[in-house]
Amino acid sequence: MSTLTFSNQKNLFFRALKEKVDNYFINNNISRSGDRKLFIKGALQIASAAILYVVLVFFTPILPVSIVLCALLGFNLAVIGFNVMHEGGHASFSKYKWLNKASAYFLNVMGGNTYYWKIKHNLAHHTFTNMEGLDSDINIEPFMRIHPEQPKRWIHRFQHIYFFIFYSLSYFSWIFLDDFVKYFSGRISEGYINQKLSFKEHFIFWITKAFYVMIYVILPILMVGFLKAVVGYLILGIVCGLAIAIVFQLAHVVNETEFPLTPAEGATKIEQQWAIHQVNTTSNFATKSKWLSWLLGGLNFQVEHHLFPKISHIHYAKINQFVKETCIEYNINYHEHKTMLKAVYSHIKYIRKMGRPNLKAI
Repeated sequence: MSTLTFSNQKNLFFRALKEKVDNYFINNNISRSGDRKLFIKGALQIASAAILYVVLVFFTPILPVSIVLCALLGFNLAVIGFNVMHEGGHASFSKYKWLNKASAYFLNVMGGNTYYWKIKHNLAHHTFTNMEGLDSDINIEPFMRIHPEQPKRWIHRFQHIYFFIFYSLSYFSWIFLDDFVKYFSGRISEGYINQKLSFKEHFIFWITKAFYVMIYVILPILMVGFLKAVVGYLILGIVCGLAIAIVFQLAHVVNETEFPLTPAEGATKIEQQWAIHQVNTTSNFATKSKWLSWLLGGLNFQVEHHLFPKISHIHYAKINQFVKETCIEYNINYHEHKTMLKAVYSHIKYIRKMGRPNLKAI
């Protein structure tokens, strides 16, 4: 665990906001976790991915159709990650612990590792958002420069052009490189003292990695041939990686969000309230789009998610009203882009600024 803590003595903003949110659930007798609609949505998304896989591997359509289906399967996997795995990983998919655990393990089905993700995402990212050396989600050096404290290299002046290539390859890097670096180095996330894996976690790591290679690589090669299987897998991985990377980058790496300086070495306290830090470093997008919220599992309501990560995304539209209202009361800037396209533009604008010689982002 990290020894750094936030200054939360007064914490008036979050107390006021939490009271409104708590009263909403109590007065309406509503569970904070997912409901039947979320379970049905998750089941449909999992079933559609299974159908696409079976059709591609066992009934392989003609080439143009197969290419489209591979892309759809890649996007389908990302959608499962947004709606099922992400919710389960935050224990918000269901009120039942076993169902949350099962949902979280869909990351292992997608090739990742839930144990590492929970430390890297739930602890590091959700605590020290956008802080260099502490939030490993912005540590993608040397390929891209995200934080003003990160070193500037000549290639970064072109990062607003090649970023989509890097994002497209991020899924493969995650599955076949990053997880293994964590496993063999024992270093999961910056700023955290790493614990040794239990025998159970060692077993899960290797058995699920082997299962992934068998299902996504070996079996397709045996069924449709080496070249077709490899091309299909590349399409799937590129689409999946691009979708995941863009959604998470639009939530934090945009021109309006803050990138706080890293505390001095030896510091034990950050002179900022945690909740205000989350609002300052996070941005929403396209919150009026119901179909986008449905696909992204409410990750376009990223501010609400960071403030209340254990509440299911099905409630974010309502909580959004409380957050905006309380931000106005306490004079706190609330970041939101009306459309996803505007958020993409803001992201490109920011990373272009970060890559310019002798110029810091604002």
